[in-house]
Amino acid sequence: MAVRRPRRGAAAAPESPAHSSRRPCRLPGRRAGAATGQAAPLLLVLVAAAARAGASAAVGPEVHSLRGSWRLGNGNGSVVLRGEVPGCVHTALHRRGLIQDPYYRFNDVMYRWISLDNWTYSRTFKTPFDVRKWQKVNLVFEGVDTVAQILINNITLGRTDNMFNRYSFDITSVIKEVNFVEVRFLSAISYAAEQSRCHKAYSIPPVCPPPVQKGECHANFIRKEQCSFSWDWGPSFPTQGIWKDVRMEAYNHYHLIHFSLTSFFVKSAWQWSLEIESIFDVVSSKPIAGLVTVSIPKLQTQQTFSVKLQPGEGSIVLLVNINKSSTVEAWWPNGHGKQTGYNMTTTFNMEAGYQIEKFSKAYFRTVELVQESIPGSPGLSFYFRINGRPIFIKGSNWIPADSFQDRVTYDILWLLLKSAADANMNALRVWGGGVYEQDEFYDICDELGIMIWQDFMFACALYPTDQNYLESVRAEVSHQVRRLKSHPSIILWSGNNENEAAIASNWFSIPYADREVYIKDYVMLYVKNIREIVLTEDKSRPFIASSPTNGLESVKEGWVSQNPYDTHYGDTHFYDYSNDCWNWTVYPKTRFASEYGFQSWPSFSTIEKVSSTEDWSYTSNFSLHRQHHENGNDQMLQQIGHHFKLPQSTDPIKKFKDMIYLTQVMQAQCIKTETEFYRFSQSEIIKGEGHTMGALYWQLNDIWQAPSWASLEYGGKWKLLHYFAQNFFAPLLPVAYEDKGVLYIYGVSDLHVDHKLTLRHSLGRNWQPPPPKEPGENKEPCRSRRATDPDCLKLTSC
Repeated sequence: MAVRRPRRGAAAAPESPAHSSRRPCRLPGRRAGAATGQAAPLLLVLVAAAARAGASAAVGPEVHSLRGSWRLGNGNGSVVLRGEVPGCVHTALHRRGLIQDPYYRFNDVMYRWISLDNWTYSRTFKTPFDVRKWQKVNLVFEGVDTVAQILINNITLGRTDNMFNRYSFDITSVIKEVNFVEVRFLSAISYAAEQSRCHKAYSIPPVCPPPVQKGECHANFIRKEQCSFSWDWGPSFPTQGIWKDVRMEAYNHYHLIHFSLTSFFVKSAWQWSLEIESIFDVVSSKPIAGLVTVSIPKLQTQQTFSVKLQPGEGSIVLLVNINKSSTVEAWWPNGHGKQTGYNMTTTFNMEAGYQIEKFSKAYFRTVELVQESIPGSPGLSFYFRINGRPIFIKGSNWIPADSFQDRVTYDILWLLLKSAADANMNALRVWGGGVYEQDEFYDICDELGIMIWQDFMFACALYPTDQNYLESVRAEVSHQVRRLKSHPSIILWSGNNENEAAIASNWFSIPYADREVYIKDYVMLYVKNIREIVLTEDKSRPFIASSPTNGLESVKEGWVSQNPYDTHYGDTHFYDYSNDCWNWTVYPKTRFASEYGFQSWPSFSTIEKVSSTEDWSYTSNFSLHRQHHENGNDQMLQQIGHHFKLPQSTDPIKKFKDMIYLTQVMQAQCIKTETEFYRFSQSEIIKGEGHTMGALYWQLNDIWQAPSWASLEYGGKWKLLHYFAQNFFAPLLPVAYEDKGVLYIYGVSDLHVDHKLTLRHSLGRNWQPPPPKEPGENKEPCRSRRATDPDCLKLTSC
């Protein structure tokens, strides 16, 4: 067994240091504990710890939730109502009938006043236990959105400034029999503007989003969902609220505040192992000894460890070797095998007198990001090997399912993610301008076999690197990696979305003389802080600093490469709205396509719910308002015009419906063409390019009812693209295209065994064969071959 030193030592805030007007000093870590047991080399992670903690009724910890109805009021007291926690101001106002649906027509602009005001949540509650019986009582907030002062009984406990952190406050000395708690929010818009003004040394672009997005400025100065200030597919609703659980925790002696498990395959021993990490807050003045037993009945594995917890906060790490005589079934991505998990019980029997039981699900899988030389090609490969097998990544990009997170239920997540799996997707990229998704999101992905490329929440901007900002980010990253690393579905950590490209391509017109300042900030944030924490907390899965990136080549070039879109390295993002999207020759033969796409409008039935009759025209004020991508509506018309006649109906509503339909036809055909190109490029190198091993189109889902790149409309309805995706992501796929008079037919397979199939094709009446070839030339009218990494379909007849 190994022992780690704690990451933080502030007793008042065991999980994430709470903010006050003066930041607390970082205390040196104390050794958390010592344990004995058989150790093994650490190699890789996994597992989903979805669980409950049990304890003996006599002296176990007391946990009391403060969910439910709170009093909510604005800054001058003119608006007072009841608001649900978890929740936000916008949804509280809507539920009480004080505002319309925020998504209706132009309400994103009309309701801007809500985000500009300062709101306060408050409530009175009785303490449900005798405080004198407990050594420590904490008030824990799993998520506060975003900038707030926390008070209990008119005493300030601390301040919050990061939506993605967990905050814990020691209230032992201030809690009473009856208590009054307040969460006083400051407008995120006002706070971000003030932080920008205070950063006087140099500007941190971008200042504001493009006018077409109708958004707010300085989103990069606040640790909050970046797209809540607007995006090119979404509205501006910078929310305020207690968006996750809030509760009291009372305990004696010690308290388990974090538990995770990750799996590794030890090749030298040819054996699976589990690394189990437990973080405790020990309030006893003396060390606490005890036994920890880990049991996985189905794998005939049980091990007991002697441990000793030292006073303070710290972690113990146990290494459990799985019984070699048991057959371990690995967790596989969708379409490649089962998502087998094993019930595991971890029991802590400490001399303090009570027992803690943790029930979790243990999964076993390995992941490697392979970047190595390719014969006949400059550069490096970029593909994922899962359980030792190369996997072609098929899927899309995930954005927040709603501007108001309290409206995102389990059922909505299941509907969207099941739709992804039903379309033969095996992966999603959780994009870096949204949120780290709720636990249920990753639980469902574990269950469905959907691999997750997990961005950290930084997107399309440069960011400050002052000490306060970095401390907040470090706490955020530590918390999120610890929370999420047990999930086998997560296969990659990525530092940001497009920020390497922003510097390399000079999106923000930075003078060349100043470029090094921003590169230094970039390395400081993503390499020296985020990457350092990830490598410390989670050695089981790879990390890349950005997307797109040249991977190891970017590292070689100082983390900001000259051209992050180089098709010979890493991943690429590619968008082209001017060329005919049916022309496959315009697409890059990249190693990995992690973003690409075309817009369409959602169906009329979806738009109808948030519009009125006068809005039902492609050129109405509503249609222009809803389009947040510059020239987006015209670009769709241009692509339609390449292959279809534009609607000519004299009935304006029918004409609008026909136009909506054609945008979806165009989008589906465009992304079909591009995706099939990437899929058949996986097994060939042409002019040094190829071996494409991933296709993640932009984007899976919508945040509201508007034109976007999504294949699933707001609410989950399938666009035509999603039906097409079910086919172009099929495990066995024939792809045909014509090039200079020659018809080429590819067979693509994701399957792990050879298949003999017969291909029958017929040519259209107007198709003309190419002229006869000279003697000795290959007259075969199709490309027929098989590859082993991964397999391509073997054709027996052309």
